[in-house]
Amino acid sequence: MNTILAAQAAGGSSQMIIMLVLMFAIMYFFMIRPQQKKQKEIRNFQNALEVGAKVVTGGGVHGEVKKVDHAAGIVEIEVSKGVTIKVEKSYVFAAAPEQR
Repeated sequence: MNTILAAQAAGGSSQMIIMLVLMFAIMYFFMIRPQQKKQKEIRNFQNALEVGAKVVTGGGVHGEVKKVDHAAGIVEIEVSKGVTIKVEKSYVFAAAPEQR
């Protein structure tokens, strides 16, 4: 009788481990991996910034890149004619959509 109970308990714990592994795999493929891919795309965009590119910052400020200092990680963005702001390169997230 004890051997039957021990076998059932061992089977139940292996099922639990399999379920945990499956849950982690599902979370990885549906949550973690897409987020890592998105972060890589943003990093590549930030490293490829060029003068004249229209961008949007993390705070929603739209402007045109006037100067990029990759070594210092600073980008100067013109937000209005004659008005430039300096922001961290990591604060620039996307290319601005074209205005109609």
